[in-house]
Amino acid sequence: MKEELETILRIMRCLRMKPNYSELSRRYGLTRQTISKYDKGYKKKRTRRRGSKLDKYREEIREKVNLPGATITGVYKYFYNKDNSIGRRSNFDQYVRKHKLLEKDKFECHPRYETEPGYQLQFDFKEDIVMTSKRGEEIKFNILTTTLGYSRMHKFTYSKSKTREDVIRCLIEAFEYYGGVPKELLTDNMSSIIDVKSQKVNEEIRQFSKDFNFKMRTCRARSPETKGKVESANRFLKRLIPYNNEFKDEEELKEIIERITMEVNNEVNQSTLMRPIALFEQERRYLSPLPNKEVIESYLNYMKVLKVSKESLIYYKGKRYSVSPKYINKTVKVRESKGKLYIYFNKELISIHKLSSSQGINYRELDYVEALKSRLKNIGEREIEKIALKNLEILNNLKV
Repeated sequence: MKEELETILRIMRCLRMKPNYSELSRRYGLTRQTISKYDKGYKKKRTRRRGSKLDKYREEIREKVNLPGATITGVYKYFYNKDNSIGRRSNFDQYVRKHKLLEKDKFECHPRYETEPGYQLQFDFKEDIVMTSKRGEEIKFNILTTTLGYSRMHKFTYSKSKTREDVIRCLIEAFEYYGGVPKELLTDNMSSIIDVKSQKVNEEIRQFSKDFNFKMRTCRARSPETKGKVESANRFLKRLIPYNNEFKDEEELKEIIERITMEVNNEVNQSTLMRPIALFEQERRYLSPLPNKEVIESYLNYMKVLKVSKESLIYYKGKRYSVSPKYINKTVKVRESKGKLYIYFNKELISIHKLSSSQGINYRELDYVEALKSRLKNIGEREIEKIALKNLEILNNLKV
């Protein structure tokens, strides 16, 4: 339009005709002042394009933003740490959009995937959670989350560590909670499941799957959406946050986790629009039965790894049991059998305790006397034994 106006004005100047600014204003929708400027030879100045400090990184930015799982924020932080002169995050976003560096059309489609009742259970560890009790005790733990694919019935299982034995124990607890075993279990390539060298399910887990009659399957690398149901369930664990500094001890923390499990299973699921507990009533009858008690017990009677505290105690199933103070801060292994707890250090049996049902702290007299001797060095042995007997009597009266 402006080119046409400029042409007409140029012709009129050549013919020495006076332009009618009012008429041209109505025809081209411009003010008389603007037409006057063009008639006097006005030319819009071309703005000089200034280069961006991001130009030298353009191809590298394209590569980084299209990496699987990469976020714009993460990529911006990467380049800002490399060169803090690149400017603000908003400028970075604008640069990526302007030059179309994010190849959206290459993103994979992930359609919803539903499973038949009793077919699949997804599981995953929520790792290295740290919470503090009312007493100021810092507790570090993990939670194995299991979710049945059809009903979205969840089970959150507390675990101090995440070894292969822990995975097996937590899964058995989940099977017992559900009252049966699904046909398939799906998880990611966690090291306790997969052998590093062969990248296949390790022999112990393979045998476990045979004994409990299920197939173990791992999702594709860098594809957490494959087990999206359990990833969604992990978000519910944010409900633990308000309980920080509000629980008495580890046992109460476990009770809170059980309560959250019940709450989640009784709330309407956004995908199914039904409560998991209601759909589970349909799914329950499609689960395979658990193996016999002997098979289950054979997997639970494993050697558990524990650390000896500065009180010369180990923590096992909510109770504390003593060892010699020379093992403080060292790692021991324990095995439960026929109502007794066997404690080993480097394959050497160092202590045996009768499992307690009510007493929270269980010191052997020999261990306690030895612990006192290491602290009360200026007191005679007989006096230490008297102090030990008196304190043990008090401790023995403490019930949980």
